[in-house]
Amino acid sequence: MSALEKSFVLEPLGVGEFRGMADPAYEADNGMFGGWTAALLMRAVVQGAEGQGSVSAINVSYLSRVVPGSLLRLRTQALGSSKSLSTWRAELFEDGGSVLLATANVVLAHRRASVAYTEMKMPAVPPPETVEDVRLPLKFGQRTEIRNVDGANVFARASTRSLVWEREVSGRAIDAVQLAYLADIGAPRVFYISSGPRPSATLTLSLYIHATPEELALCGDGYVLSDMVGTRIESSTVGSKANMWSQSGALLATTEQLCWFR
Repeated sequence: MSALEKSFVLEPLGVGEFRGMADPAYEADNGMFGGWTAALLMRAVVQGAEGQGSVSAINVSYLSRVVPGSLLRLRTQALGSSKSLSTWRAELFEDGGSVLLATANVVLAHRRASVAYTEMKMPAVPPPETVEDVRLPLKFGQRTEIRNVDGANVFARASTRSLVWEREVSGRAIDAVQLAYLADIGAPRVFYISSGPRPSATLTLSLYIHATPEELALCGDGYVLSDMVGTRIESSTVGSKANMWSQSGALLATTEQLCWFR
């Protein structure tokens, strides 16, 4: 079992209730890495909703700091379902506490064969192995390869767009949970118009998964290309959106965030 997979292990406590731990190996600068938190919420739903389909979407709201090393309690609840779709809510608390740390809505779907068309095309980029691996000076950053196609420096640029090969290094194969982890890798877009880092925090993260589970399985533990751009930076909030591509050129997912900064 990979290190990342171990960090997602949940102990069932009853129907729709689990206990886990905030693994310090995936700590960011102010608590747990937001991608790890999103992935843990998704894992709780997937574990409690076996047979309900594959993940198609997740929307996460970050409410309070998740303390690295703390025991956590997760609760999941089915909100509604049909033959094809089911919607779930997941909530994250400190074990024994009542303060809500994060919440997520997750949509599961039984996918069926249909017409197929993709409007967007993957940008032409060099193979990930030919791009410098730059690790962020944070615990989760040491476990995540970041290969900036357009240069390692993210500050004082003319554009907020970035092209980055991303990969979590534990060897865990890519699936919906892994995509949730990777969706939060990109630096806040306010960095790109600033001379240096600025205090910031993710408020919400949405991930829409277009790839089938079989298509994700073909990715193995390879790289994902994130093509991210800022939307608007104003009044202490910054938006961003990204397309996430496989090495073979398949659009795996799209994601959007709203961050706070000062």
